[in-house]
Order: sequence, then C-alpha cells, then structure tokens
Amino acid sequence: MTVHFIGAGPGAADLITVRGRDILARAPVCLYAGSIMPKELLDWCPKDARIVDTGSLSLDEIEAEYVAAHKAGKDVARLHSGDLSVWSAVAEQIRRLEKHGIDYTLTPGVPSFAAAAAALKRELTIPEVAQSLVLTRVSGRASKMPEGETLKAFGATGATLAIHLAIHALEKIVEELTPLYGADCPVAIVVRASWPEERIIRGTLADIEAKLAEEPAERTALIFIGKGLGASDFVESQLYNADYVRRFRPGWDQFSKDHADKGSE
Repeated sequence: MTVHFIGAGPGAADLITVRGRDILARAPVCLYAGSIMPKELLDWCPKDARIVDTGSLSLDEIEAEYVAAHKAGKDVARLHSGDLSVWSAVAEQIRRLEKHGIDYTLTPGVPSFAAAAAALKRELTIPEVAQSLVLTRVSGRASKMPEGETLKAFGATGATLAIHLAIHALEKIVEELTPLYGADCPVAIVVRASWPEERIIRGTLADIEAKLAEEPAERTALIFIGKGLGASDFVESQLYNADYVRRFRPGWDQFSKDHADKGSE
C-alpha cells in the first residue's frame, strides 16, 4: 500500500500532470483539499473510490484515513493544490507516514507562480534586468516566518518577488518595499490563476493599494513585485545569437578544443 501525494496544479483541472491523473484514476481512496481545487479533478477517480474532502479534517483525522487504508491494503491518492514543494503541508504528513512505516511517493504539480506568470504573459527572468525569483510569504496564523526571512531582506537583493498568501498584508508590503524598489516599480496581482474567474490587477507600488480597493480580492491571489515585470527595452540573451557557439551548433568542437588548449597552457 502506498500514499501518493499529487500536486494537482493551480486550479484548472487540465493542468494536472499525466502521471498525477493516471495515479488518481487507479487509486481506490482519494483525499483532496476541496476548498482550493476544482471538483472536476475527481472525475478521474474510479467510480467506486472512497473520496474524502480534507478541508474540515485535522491532521490526526487525515492520519487516521491513511492508517485505515494501510490496514485495508488500499492505495491512497492525496491531492494538494499547486506543487508539493512549497506550502503544501506535506512534510508533517510524511513524518506521520514514516512513523507508521507507510510507503509514499510525490508527484509534482504546476506551481501557482508559473500559472500566474502565464496569465501575465511574462517571462519572470529578463536578461540583465532580473535573473532571480524569490518565492515567499508573510507570517500568518498557520505558521510564522523564520527570523531573517523578511520582505526587507529579500527586497534588498532587487530580485523579483512572488509573494504568496499575503493579499491581506498589501499595505505592509508596499510600506516595506517602496524604499527598496521605488514607487514606480511594477506590481501585478493575479487572482485565482488559471481558474475561470482569473483576473489581473496591474499597477505600481505607488498605486496598487488603490487599484486593489477598486477590485477587492480576499484570498487565492499572488503578488509579483519587480523591475522585470515592466521591462521591454532589454538586451537579448546570447543563447540564440547567431555568433554564440554552443553544443549542437557548427563550430562547437573547435570551440571546445581551443578552450581546452588554453586551459592546459
């Protein structure tokens, strides 16, 4: 018996991976976070599967579901929104599975920041403008931020910030980051990325609070802040430059030989 943790993607039912879909289709038990993922995903479950919405369950109750399935010898598909690698609450479940000697696998999903970037129709890394993306959040009731992981610390790098679970703290975000990025720094808020009701609020650190007030959003929103969001006049990457020698292009063998010779001198 195995518990299969599956990243269900950011919202749209067709953004689950093929692997995740196939595991779901053969699992006799499915646990899913009903409040933050579309019910259409459950259409992939076997007709006689035991389906449990964990939205109202405690960790102890979820653990009990795993133990019961283990005793019955039934695999479990455990659906989490987005990708499992960040803010999925998978780590504490894994710890409990290991305590019981229950096997598990992890299948990645499309993360919310990637779906949000697609909604913006933007690449988040722009040559010589922005080459780093920080995924972060602010302290909340569920868990506090570690000491040192602050917006000011990340903002000091100038990197593009993707701030999750923080739409309620926009005033604080603007206050802390304006001195670092400047009032004219582009901001984009993507609400419910990839869902049918997806919407985008664009602005700058100077006016984004007013714009959000005009189009309120309470949850399931991601805030992007960074110079790269508005960059259009930037140098092109050398990757596809006709004069850039790289593997699989004519001249690579000679290029490699010349550099190897220089290294031996």
